[in-house]
Amino acid sequence: MAKLKLHTLDLTAANIDRILELFPNCQTTAKDEKGSLKRAIDFDLLRQELSGHLVEGPQERYRLDWPGKREALALANTPVVLTLRPCWEESVDFENTKNLYIEGDNLDALKLLQETYLGKVKMIYIDPPYNTGNDFIYEDDFTAGREAYQRGAGEKDEQGNRMMDEERWKQNSISNGRFHSDWLSMIYPRLRLARNLLSDDGVTFISIDDGEVANLRKACDEIFGESNFVANLIWQSRTSISDDHEISLNHNHTIIYAKSRQCLEFHGEPLDESEYRNPDGDTRGPWKLVPLDANKPGGDTLYGIVNPRTGEEHFPPNGRSWAINRIELKKLQVDGRIKFGMSDDSSPKKKLFLNERKQRGDSKTPSSILLDAGTTKAGTAEVLDLFNEKKIFSYPKPTHLLRRLLQFGCSVKRENIILDFFSGSATTAHAVMQLNAEDGGKRRHIMVQLPEPCDAKSEAFKAGFKTIAEIGKERIRRAGKKILAEWHAKEQSAELDLLHPPSTISDPPSPPDIGFRVLKVDSSNFADILRTPEELNQKELALHTQHIKPDRSPEDLLFHVLVDWGVDLALPVVEETLCGKRVFFVDGNALAACFDNGIDDALIKAIAACKPQRAVFRDEAYGDDSARINVAQLFALLSPNTELKSL
Repeated sequence: MAKLKLHTLDLTAANIDRILELFPNCQTTAKDEKGSLKRAIDFDLLRQELSGHLVEGPQERYRLDWPGKREALALANTPVVLTLRPCWEESVDFENTKNLYIEGDNLDALKLLQETYLGKVKMIYIDPPYNTGNDFIYEDDFTAGREAYQRGAGEKDEQGNRMMDEERWKQNSISNGRFHSDWLSMIYPRLRLARNLLSDDGVTFISIDDGEVANLRKACDEIFGESNFVANLIWQSRTSISDDHEISLNHNHTIIYAKSRQCLEFHGEPLDESEYRNPDGDTRGPWKLVPLDANKPGGDTLYGIVNPRTGEEHFPPNGRSWAINRIELKKLQVDGRIKFGMSDDSSPKKKLFLNERKQRGDSKTPSSILLDAGTTKAGTAEVLDLFNEKKIFSYPKPTHLLRRLLQFGCSVKRENIILDFFSGSATTAHAVMQLNAEDGGKRRHIMVQLPEPCDAKSEAFKAGFKTIAEIGKERIRRAGKKILAEWHAKEQSAELDLLHPPSTISDPPSPPDIGFRVLKVDSSNFADILRTPEELNQKELALHTQHIKPDRSPEDLLFHVLVDWGVDLALPVVEETLCGKRVFFVDGNALAACFDNGIDDALIKAIAACKPQRAVFRDEAYGDDSARINVAQLFALLSPNTELKSL
């Protein structure tokens, strides 16, 4: 019977496997930290394999480099022995929601999500620290293992002694010689891991200011590929003039990268119906005029078009051509779609009908400049409204901006997953719920936020919030209640009754999902009981038989199994009592789990009768090896397609 592994996927080992499939002669050995031999790649030989000429040494080439880049790359590939523990009491509608709120270091969280959500996230939005010299910077430990937050981030050693200055942990002062390097070392491994989670048609939006936008662009060119750069949206973040600098900084950047430009599904702005009119009473409804010329010379497109009313012949502007040939023009003229301006005395244009565009699902191509997507002042007002006029978070993004980005990156028709691993005040979650309420979408959100302490002098701390994560969770709760109340009020209004007459309703609209499951990054559920023979004596053997930590619940073990097996962490979980034992069923029969001791044949038969796709039990539950073999044989007989594991 297979055993569940106790760590995330070792990406370094997986990458070595891929390289050796192509270049088996590049395998060598190296010593690890303990002096043991392990597989490695002969990089000099690999460089020669990939070169058409003799490689004598390092070559100068165009690339982004900084002190610590190799360590940052290694950090992205290093597995972690951590888990996600569910927190029912801090969640909302845990049993039914499909949204997640993960509290912990986002580097750890991204690693824990790799198998479950690999290639499944449609859109990523992040608003990382802007590296102003005062922002919180994640100080990653490149050499040690990561267990609890303090040791994992390098704040304390094994004995609990502080290893670094707390202010240095929080800040990246511009006086530091590695000012940009430290920021790049923080963001680089996180973006590498995040890219793995994107679907082939997925897209990433990253908000940033002028300070690191150049470095971020270069890092993303390397991670996503320069050809997958989509745009740099310039968002007007403020309207008032500030005299802090020579020029008032009234904008932020939101750079956009696709997983693959060839597969990208990008949606434009909703059509502006006010642009369409029908002054001539056309039976096809409102229309607007669009130019006939285009920047694609060649073919039968450089001809004259005669205005039948004035007799004037019109040619394309210099350096351009008509977008259609003579045959296509004739068809449009017969169909009454060519008009020489609104007064029939200017250059030829084509009628574009609103109804036809709606039927095709057309949208308006967005501009790279967003002047009407709200400001930080609007974002602050939204938070003040939710928290009784208390300013508990500084400069939050407005939900208007996030809703615009969500409309660009996600389809209203599908259950897209949106990930934000610098969640902050959870504006992204708020925007997802709001947009779903507006258009009936089924978008899901996954928020990740470090429990960064609130300043003791801040309004947030005085209001009872100890960490940024607590603010984010409470904002989702309050925003969700408000959104749901507004949705119900709208559904009950006379206006909506006219839009949805009872006789035509087949599936009445369902309320938006305002819940979320809280999962917390924590140390492994399993105690370190591995000992060499010389480290053990007869009296201590009994202390090392229980490999599961005593403070861990069956629910903790269940979510460890979900993470390890790559099962969606938002699937419904139902607990049943079978033969006196607690049994968890995930998404019907997707997985059955029992972590009680003393399982017997009656219980196994009852579980096997449900034909689960997967089943898992504790190692100690079998009693002995013969009982374990008997369990495997019963499943082979009663439910042969069930994948069986133990922990």
